[in-house]
Amino acid sequence: MEKILGRIHSVESFGSADGPGVRYIIFLQGCNMRCKYCHNPDTWKCEGGQLLSAQEILQKAKRYKAYWKNNGGITVSGGEALLQIDFVLELFKLAKEEGINTCLDTSGSPFTRMEPFYSKFKELMKVTDVFLLDIKHIDDEKHRNLTGRTSANIQKMTKCLSEHGKKIWIRHVLVPQITDDDEYLQQLRAFIDTLKTVERVEVLPYHTLGVFKWKNLNIPYALEDIEPPTKERIENAKKILGAI
Repeated sequence: MEKILGRIHSVESFGSADGPGVRYIIFLQGCNMRCKYCHNPDTWKCEGGQLLSAQEILQKAKRYKAYWKNNGGITVSGGEALLQIDFVLELFKLAKEEGINTCLDTSGSPFTRMEPFYSKFKELMKVTDVFLLDIKHIDDEKHRNLTGRTSANIQKMTKCLSEHGKKIWIRHVLVPQITDDDEYLQQLRAFIDTLKTVERVEVLPYHTLGVFKWKNLNIPYALEDIEPPTKERIENAKKILGAI
């Protein structure tokens, strides 16, 4: 059987913001969305990255196991991790065999109930402890304008996770003039309220720390005139969404 290799963009040994506890975070190469505020446009291309097997990356991660304690573990992020679902599935199966907590950070964009993806996704749910789901915009037209992709299948995936009893952490990037309108925040809250397994909601304030990457890649940055949200707007969004 041919060994499955993942395209690894980078890793972070002591992550504390992408899942419970201290985590080893694996950023995969490749993304099918083009978010206007993306701070890692260098992960977009599906080519490149370091090719590693699930066994190899797990061995690297386990060097830091002593720091994970009871609730830490590994998180796979991106790019978009679900574009490499075969690799993630193999990695998480190996991790669960060793009792390691697993977390998937995804936008959900590749989700479909068509085969063979859906069967793989159902298997992935069995070996994933927490799903970090970044909901970019609740309105489909606005979502398309912001990311270049529909949000319909993302919402279907979120409901699928809820129906299967999977733990969900919702994250929402708050971008002035784009995602911080009260009407849309209230619609997002209404959607979240239909879900049974959301354990946590986070508001992530828009920042410009990744703009230099766009310039280095000679990609025009569309949000050049957008400033980070004020403290008042951040608190307003947290209150509406019931965020921490």
